[in-house]
Amino acid sequence: MRFLTALMLSLAVPAAGAGVMAGPAVAQQSASSALTQVETHLREVKSLQADFTQTADTGAVATGQMILAKPGKVRFDFGKDSPLLIVSNGSVLSMVDYEVAQVTRWPVKETPLALLLDDKVSLAGRARVLPADETPQGFIAVEGRDPKHPEYGTITLFFQKTPKGPAGLMLMGWRVLDGQGRTTMVQLSNQKLNEAVSDSAFRFKDPRGLRTARPGRLR
Repeated sequence: MRFLTALMLSLAVPAAGAGVMAGPAVAQQSASSALTQVETHLREVKSLQADFTQTADTGAVATGQMILAKPGKVRFDFGKDSPLLIVSNGSVLSMVDYEVAQVTRWPVKETPLALLLDDKVSLAGRARVLPADETPQGFIAVEGRDPKHPEYGTITLFFQKTPKGPAGLMLMGWRVLDGQGRTTMVQLSNQKLNEAVSDSAFRFKDPRGLRTARPGRLR
């Protein structure tokens, strides 16, 4: 599955010392209580708006804005100078390439983002807390996958411990490993939680000249 290419071109984990993901490992709380804390946080976050930064394994950097609304809706806008747009209407994740007039689609449930976009998330049997030596200082890292479909890929969510966030956490980014063994890293900043989001944010102009399933505001 080419989910990684569709989402953000083939990104690599930043080197040690780069960005919020870096830092020495420290002792963590028990895995069970950490997983419960993450689950509570995910259930309390109904919408999220943030800036994102991506670093390709070629060294290229892409930035943009993300809008998320549960269940299942997300938009990655790479800016007016980019031909790419990633958007989900709640059930289908689409990569829109305006340069070649192409739209590629995947069911949201068949992508690693399904864990992040579920409004009634249950992590039992789907996720594990990474050990201290694999986790940045002051963070909880949770690795999730569909155990019945490993080909859908794996997502590792990185939460910073802070009293300012729901359940004492703030999502700072994630790492995706797709079914072909490629890795991508996304880092978030300027997060806004649980603010009203219009459904028009998850619509797009179909470059093929056809009406989308939910036509609306132009890109």
